[in-house]
Amino acid sequence: MNSFTYYSPTEIIFGRDTELQTAAMVRKYGGTRVLAVYGGGSVVRSGLLDRVCGSLKEAGIACTPFGGAKANPTLDHAREGVKAALEQNADFILGIGGGSAIDTAKAIAIGAANPEDDLWDFWTRTKTVTKDLPVGAVLTISAAGSESSNSAVLTNTETGSKRGLGIDQNRPRFAIMNPELTMTLPVYQVACGVTDIMMHTLDRYFNPLDNELTDAIAEALLRTVIAKGAAAVKDPHDYDAMSEIMWAGSLSHNGLTGLGGSGDFAVHQLGHELSAMFDTAHGASLATVWESWAQYVWKQKPARFARYAKNVWGIQGEEESALALAGIRATGDFFRSIGMPTSFEENPDVGVQEESVLQDLALRCTFGHTRTIGTFQVLGEEDICQIYRNANTRQNG
Repeated sequence: MNSFTYYSPTEIIFGRDTELQTAAMVRKYGGTRVLAVYGGGSVVRSGLLDRVCGSLKEAGIACTPFGGAKANPTLDHAREGVKAALEQNADFILGIGGGSAIDTAKAIAIGAANPEDDLWDFWTRTKTVTKDLPVGAVLTISAAGSESSNSAVLTNTETGSKRGLGIDQNRPRFAIMNPELTMTLPVYQVACGVTDIMMHTLDRYFNPLDNELTDAIAEALLRTVIAKGAAAVKDPHDYDAMSEIMWAGSLSHNGLTGLGGSGDFAVHQLGHELSAMFDTAHGASLATVWESWAQYVWKQKPARFARYAKNVWGIQGEEESALALAGIRATGDFFRSIGMPTSFEENPDVGVQEESVLQDLALRCTFGHTRTIGTFQVLGEEDICQIYRNANTRQNG
């Protein structure tokens, strides 16, 4: 087992009607004036926002709603949230929704604690976060794992840049997780969530290092998400499926499935640029590029992909290369079976692009010639561009 540091302090409150415990949890972690961050109208239409804010007020905790979080959270909206938090003298930020609302809440918590600094400076690593407000989460979408992760993603619409910030201060104090709150989601959103959960583990699993227990945990999580994800897409009201997916979402991104490894996350970086440029859903962006990435890098360590084919997909065989390629095909087939795109061509938000656009995407992915991505195989700008070329039209499978 390789060395690691594991820190996952978020208190999880899981099960039916757990949102009724929100006020008690806010009080436990010192909140007296809450800014409740949410996205579109679903939490309003369902009555969840009123129930949560009402319970806070009944407990003597002030609650100010702040809506409008985007599917790809934006810097501008987070800055507006910082202003709202400062105006209300908020001492606790509560994200109600999926990863977009929770990531926005994390950004507001950092910005409100550091009003003298520009929020984007933290996401570009120009400045270091040393203080923040506490954050809690009431989860309604199983996908990003933001409810227990150390990461938050923002898009700067002025520059077209999408950046993630992974720091321990981003970990919520608590997460309320009631699977029933996810049962009104459109099937496409469920499928995007399943894809995101898988990718959080795949981006950790495909790394240069082997760690038997960590790898086995990752494989079990992937088998569960594949089986329960297919069931959830068929019936989003299946409590068993939705509850397993919800828990897997948290475990996939709190660090557990990557302990002792050296996370790759190239697919996330490739997908981020698609989301930033075309505003495609995060899960869809990942499915769009995964198969092309895998086809490009698998020869770096065929045994890893062969193990994946055997232990996750149950594919039998002796020849390593054949197993590796079969596992890649099985993954792409699964994404397509749940309605996910596996190429630019299949992604209605993106479509087939000219070479100049592919080169621009690669340039953006390297932050303007300043970085490489990946650890399973380190990818430079030309590698990245070639993966985008391969993903432009479906050539796999």
